[in-house]
Amino acid sequence: MVLQARSKHRDAASRPPRPARASPPPVSGASEVGAGEPGPERAPPSPGRRGAAGRKGPRAETAAPAPDGLAGRLAAGLRWALGLRRGRGRTWSTLLLASFAALLHWSHITHLFENDRHFSHLSTLEREMAFRTEMGLYYSYFKTIVEAPSFLNGVWMIMNDKLTEYPLVINTLKRFNLYPECTRVMWTPPLRESFSYPFLVLQMLLVTHILRATKLYRGSLIALCVSNVFFMLPWQFAQFVLLTQISSLFAVYVVGYIDICKLRKIIYIHMISLVLCFVLMFGNSMLLTSYYASSLVIIWGMLAVKPQFLKMNVSELSLWVIQGCCWLCGTVTLKYLTSRIFGIADDAHIGNLLTSKFFSYKDFDTLLYTCAAEFDFMEKETPLRYTKTLLLPVVLVVFTAIVRKIVSDMWGVVAKQQTHIRKHQFDHGELVYHALQLLAYTALGVLIMRLKLFLTPHMCVMASLICSRQLFGWLFGKVHPGTVVFAVLAAMSIQGSANLQTQWNIVGEFSNLPQEELIEWIRYSTKPDAVFAGAMPTMASVKLSALRPVVNHPHYEDAGLRARTKIVYSMYSRKAAEEVKKELMKLKVNYYILEESWCIRRSKPGCSMPEIWDVEDPANAGKTPLCNILVKESKPHFTTVFQNSVYKVLEVIKE
Repeated sequence: MVLQARSKHRDAASRPPRPARASPPPVSGASEVGAGEPGPERAPPSPGRRGAAGRKGPRAETAAPAPDGLAGRLAAGLRWALGLRRGRGRTWSTLLLASFAALLHWSHITHLFENDRHFSHLSTLEREMAFRTEMGLYYSYFKTIVEAPSFLNGVWMIMNDKLTEYPLVINTLKRFNLYPECTRVMWTPPLRESFSYPFLVLQMLLVTHILRATKLYRGSLIALCVSNVFFMLPWQFAQFVLLTQISSLFAVYVVGYIDICKLRKIIYIHMISLVLCFVLMFGNSMLLTSYYASSLVIIWGMLAVKPQFLKMNVSELSLWVIQGCCWLCGTVTLKYLTSRIFGIADDAHIGNLLTSKFFSYKDFDTLLYTCAAEFDFMEKETPLRYTKTLLLPVVLVVFTAIVRKIVSDMWGVVAKQQTHIRKHQFDHGELVYHALQLLAYTALGVLIMRLKLFLTPHMCVMASLICSRQLFGWLFGKVHPGTVVFAVLAAMSIQGSANLQTQWNIVGEFSNLPQEELIEWIRYSTKPDAVFAGAMPTMASVKLSALRPVVNHPHYEDAGLRARTKIVYSMYSRKAAEEVKKELMKLKVNYYILEESWCIRRSKPGCSMPEIWDVEDPANAGKTPLCNILVKESKPHFTTVFQNSVYKVLEVIKE
């Protein structure tokens, strides 16, 4: 009986529903993906309402509106390509509001950065020193192109770079995410995710539009592909965010909120985007061996064998669980196999990092991450700040409303009360998707504090659903929606305005005299081909401002670089000086920049460099750290050639 009921249900879901009104055809080349979707039919238009052509009935979606100048024609063409309906000025109103908000945001963050650094009055060297760690490394390639005799010559230089991982020659366009230029001015200006995130917002908007649309237009799919590419190219961790997205979409499909054809189209677009990024990054193998790529392949395979799942004589709930387990096990297994086959271990530290979050696993690489505040768990103050601005309470209200509808819908299916006609509380599951995406971002933000940059904006998006008639129609029948919105914003602005004033009152001035002295000494007292080693943030500044070869740098997403960094950081271990020197000579290091603060500083118990090395090298635990010895006396294996209050440059004595 269960099998017969499911067969009837699937057959009914796969047959095109009888439309309540005539639907205009999609643009040429579009796929009528939504034609076979389950769900309620849309209500016919009001009898007296006239369409765009002046006749009664629905508006013609494919007919472009009368152009009113170049801007009007451009907006009309965009709506036509994406399959959007004409909104009687709503499109322009939305664009104007978005532009106004963007100008306010630009003014706000520019004001913050200028107040904090007094950036406009800094010298060129001071501005470069303000770009720390990965920011400095990435900006150095932009500087290389700008100062090159020609653009093509600059591109050739960064594609044949011998300064970043001396003595190796690497293609930095393949190794790193270099396509954007620096674009952000805030506390940390050129972070790669700062360039990527706007494209993620656009991408999620397009996914939402695709989920809501009854037909998929070619323009929507192309726009999704382009936004995917622009999101992935600047940031290597974008693949993990997209992994959460396709996981959420797969869950929405499993429980029946979107049909197989629509999900298959989305998966194809993701695959095409991934291949394009692979090509544009000159065959970056980390993309093809990622969990994201493995998940795409597994979902595609599961969609192909859907009839086999439908033949299982199990309950609906059991079928959901089976599909979820198949996806999870298949993704992990395929990821493991592809990594082993291609010999790729560049992202192995990510799995170890996540393991360390749940278990007592520790190694050198994971401790370097978890001992940094931005990679630790979310701080306890964050939920409190969310609550003070009323963001968290509003999101909880919205999320609860969505969950209630989902539970009601799922219970009807599991209890077999609505087997033949699938009940749908949502048109095409876009609200279910965003609820699941919120859970995914919450998990990322809780596990890794830095990734709350995805959580906070998405919470704001979810909070906007307080205006949804679909969720709160019962309330808007008694209270005008505008009143609710005004009341919520007014309450939020109390703490929000206080937060803004606190940020605007931060006044400082950038100054790093010890590093400036170091850079000037390197420029004028060492040969242009002198090779340096040291702490990753410092090496980024040496490469950017002194243009000297370095053997390690802050981009830690490469297995070979992690091995090099471990050798360089052995200066802060308890190993013998002679042993460390031999390893540095293998890397052809001429100078080592020693920082005493790295030997003694401790962000939390177990996080000083000697303590981290005790985990990696327990045989030498209990001995005096080498850095403490070299701070007092560098001979006989090294010679001190420069020293100030922070840095001590040791020349490696050749044997």
